[in-house]
Parts: sequence; structure tokens; C-alpha cells
Amino acid sequence: MTSVVFMGTPDFSVPILKMLYEEGYKIQTVVTQPDRPVGRKHVLTPTPVKAAAVELGLPVIQPERLKGSQELQQIIALNPDLIVTAAFGQILPKELLDTPRLGCINVHASLLPAYRGGAPIHQAVIDGQKETGVTIMYMAEKLDAGDIIAQQAIAIEEEDYTGLLFDKLSIIGRDLLKNTLPSIIDGTNRRIPQDESKVSFAHNISREQERIDWTKSNIDIYNQIRGLHPWPIAYTTLDGQNVKVWWAKKSTVTHHEKPGTVIGISKKFFTVATGDGQAIDIVDLQPAGKKRMEAVNYLNGVGSKLQIGDHFE
Repeated sequence: MTSVVFMGTPDFSVPILKMLYEEGYKIQTVVTQPDRPVGRKHVLTPTPVKAAAVELGLPVIQPERLKGSQELQQIIALNPDLIVTAAFGQILPKELLDTPRLGCINVHASLLPAYRGGAPIHQAVIDGQKETGVTIMYMAEKLDAGDIIAQQAIAIEEEDYTGLLFDKLSIIGRDLLKNTLPSIIDGTNRRIPQDESKVSFAHNISREQERIDWTKSNIDIYNQIRGLHPWPIAYTTLDGQNVKVWWAKKSTVTHHEKPGTVIGISKKFFTVATGDGQAIDIVDLQPAGKKRMEAVNYLNGVGSKLQIGDHFE
């Protein structure tokens, strides 16, 4: 029976862990990020992978930082046949990469060599890509630079957003890994070096990337909003207060107003001018200090004073 150490953190990783368990692989331990405080009350909360591992009765290791840690030596001492990672969130030290006889493989949510890094799904949507996918790859010391074992593509639909694609790609990754593992174990899998001339990166989303620049086109802003939904959420500023924009739609309205200007108010949404002479309809938002709400509730409540000509910065 092939022994495996699984390393992952978010919801994306959970179906992959459960597949390994259901397929009968010997999971020696699950490695995930430490519990973190969540919400306004800062409730210490386990990662989705830890919660799933506990439910399955699997041991869990939660290193704050792998390199040079006691937890690293614990994992090495297990001497697993294979290490499988999926959105773990930390770089694996070389001594760990060299430990398993079958190597360390990663389930990465992009069609490598495109979008190496920690936010490949977010960035693909923000960039308006029409396609993304999953890559099963060998891990190397360089970030997401290992040889490709298998890939599967998926279209990015007009209404797709990051959270929905996370769910879709998680299932694709689970199934692709399930079908690929037998060839990895018996040594018949392919191993394709990445084309370095085609490399692009998707680093973790910065605060600056969350801010809406109304001088951009309506399609760019729409892609930004859906690319940051449901986390970390795009935002703009009105009267010096941040407003999170949870969802919006491309408007058919055209204008000659300054970008960021409110150019229309209806019962269910309000329309903001973009830099290409077009506009965005805001349908779901969260004013500073308030809960998320539909635009209809905003316009009937805290946003009742919003007027045509008001300006989002």
C-alpha cells in the first residue's frame, strides 16, 4: 500500500484529501496551516483541511513555518512513498522534496507554465482569460516550476467567479489526480518540462489590486469584481468611506461623464460610469461598518441619499 503525506489548507484541497482516503492510500498524516482567528470575534478556526482530516480520523500537523521546524523532521521521519500537496500555502524545503521515493506532486489550479503562484484562479478571472485548468506536476525548489505530469482545461464562462471556479477546479483536480496516481506509482507517467518562455505569475492578491480604478473599461472592472468574489472582494470609496462591491453587471448605458460618476439609479441597482464611455451596474455591496446587502436594500436604507452625479473615488 502506497504511503502518502497530504498537505493542503483551503476548501479546494478537501475533495482531493477525501479521494486519497476513499481510494485506500495510507495517509500517514495531514499537514495544514495553523488555526487562525476568524471574524469580528476572532474565533480560532481550523482550516477546512484540518476539519476534514479530523472527521476522517487522520493525524494532523500544523507548522507555522516548515523550514527548520520540528514538524519538518516529524514528516521526514515518516518516510512516505509520496507527498501530495494542493494549495498548502508554504514552500517545501529541499530536504522534504528529496524524502519520498516517488517524489512530491502538486495539484495546481492553472495550466502551467501560466499563472505560477498562490492566486492562479483569481488572476485568470481578473485578466479576462477564457480558459483555465488544473496541472498535476512534480514539485521543484523553484515555485511551481516542476515537470508536468497531466493537465485538464476548463472554459471560464461569462458569469463564472473565483469561488465558483475554485469548486469546479477542485473536483477536476480530484479526478485528474485519481486517474494519474496509478501511473506515478508504477513509474509509467509522462514528465514534461515547462516552457520557461511562457511563464507567467499569479502572486497573492494585494490590497491595491482590490481597489476599483473607474478609469478602466467596464469589462476590466467586471472581471476584477468577479475575480475577487467571494474573497477578498473589490472595493471603492464614496465620501471617504470604503464600499465593498460584492457583485455587479456590465451596463448597456453609454455616457460622457467622469469615470466613477453615478449616472443612473433604479430600484434594484445603480449605475457607475467607467473609463471607456460605458458603465457598471452595482447590484450587491457592503458599506463601511455594515453588513453585505443587495443594492435595492442599500438604496432604500443607508444609501437613500445617493444621487446622480455623486462620485466614487
